[in-house]
Amino acid sequence: MVQQRSPVGADASESTLGRRLSRRKPVEKLVAETEGDHGLRRTMGFWQLSMIGIGATLGTGIFVVLGEAVPIAGPAVILAFVLAGVTALFSALAYAEMAGMIPASGSAYSYSYATMGEFTAWVCGWCLMLTYGVSVAAVGVGWGQYINELLHLTTGLSLPGALLAGPLEGGLVNVPAAVVVLLSMFALLVGVRESTRVNAVMVTVKVAVLVMFVAIAVTAVQRGNFAPFMPMGMAGVSAAGATLFFSYIGFDSASTASEEARDPQRDLPRAIMFSMIVVTALYCLVAFSAVGALNWTEFAEGRTSLAGILTVVTGTPVWAVIFAAGAVLALASVVLVVLYSQTRILFAMSRDGLIPAAFSRVDAHGTPRANTVITSVFIAVLAAFIPLGPLADATAIGTLFAFALVNVAVLVLRRTRPDLRRAFRMPGAPITPVLGVLACAYLMASMPVSVWAAFGAWLAVGLAIYFGYGMRRSALEAETVPEVRA
Repeated sequence: MVQQRSPVGADASESTLGRRLSRRKPVEKLVAETEGDHGLRRTMGFWQLSMIGIGATLGTGIFVVLGEAVPIAGPAVILAFVLAGVTALFSALAYAEMAGMIPASGSAYSYSYATMGEFTAWVCGWCLMLTYGVSVAAVGVGWGQYINELLHLTTGLSLPGALLAGPLEGGLVNVPAAVVVLLSMFALLVGVRESTRVNAVMVTVKVAVLVMFVAIAVTAVQRGNFAPFMPMGMAGVSAAGATLFFSYIGFDSASTASEEARDPQRDLPRAIMFSMIVVTALYCLVAFSAVGALNWTEFAEGRTSLAGILTVVTGTPVWAVIFAAGAVLALASVVLVVLYSQTRILFAMSRDGLIPAAFSRVDAHGTPRANTVITSVFIAVLAAFIPLGPLADATAIGTLFAFALVNVAVLVLRRTRPDLRRAFRMPGAPITPVLGVLACAYLMASMPVSVWAAFGAWLAVGLAIYFGYGMRRSALEAETVPEVRA
């Protein structure tokens, strides 16, 4: 008997490829993997999750990047913070809904896997690697600047320039930036519970020093420093907003801790929204006080640090020393938490087979040791040799892309799985998720061509890895309907 032949050739190949690229990981399967003995231990409550969100967000954006944004927008940098904050708020609402439904370590990567398929999930995960990995390196660079400032304020000495910058900035290697990453690595290797306690202390200190800055700087606010309010026009506000979006990267870190949360459906949405409220309020207060106390043109002349503003306002370096010491702890907490988040994204991708299994192996204490070491060493090298500016811009565009996908994921699951229990519902949907996507797209469009070129190159490398490794080794590969043979 002659066996009927099924379609072969290009059509069949394209059909099979399409199935492989669009295969989804069911929500139920994602949730099941977080239950039982999955390796990671559930030790965190609402407060610890909130401290992770605040710890990862409140850092370089206000301590360092503010000085780079003021010359772009002038006093309207306050509006730039609002623009970036509103964009982040849409995504925070989307994250809160998704985190309540899918409490998986992969964050936006896992949400994309459940709604848009493996290929989109890979692209999202690859962007998150850029977001978290490069963010850690960028914060490490900022940490080195405050270490040097603290040393100068207390002893009059400064670290050699060759040890404060990589070769692209005329130095040799940024030693402090690499050191803070490696110190965070050792803290994470000790254990998550101990790391969250350390982070909580550092978050408390950073909030205290920022409140101190506002209380002192606001006494020197002069109305004349706000005129002209928008010297570069709306284009300057948009460009500064795109840069300052880096300041809001991190609120989603709480969602990466979902598999280590005791009650993720209840606590994750609350922690995400609470951290956004605290961070946005502090950012706006600090920006208002800074540009009100020091004319924006002086930022362009290099007097950009908040510690320096305190010296100008008070006429004594005492408060600047206290602030610089607090900034050192503040930025160290960002490095610690964001590095933690990076390892959990890699953990989820490894468990799905898209990257090597070493990244999802845990020791007896529930710590992904190899993952932590490999990731930390790589980022330490990156921090040691790459300057802050390009790192911040590259991080922002990757984050905006991932955040846009989370908003899309909300829309998809509202339509395809309205039956799923939602501990938190994004208000105003479907309008608010659409606005979230548009806001992310607007800020991405404000990025310079050079940043888009770097982002495109990053995606090209990611696609090569996916098609050469991830797609074939995916845990869902065996479930894909094979190409029909003659």
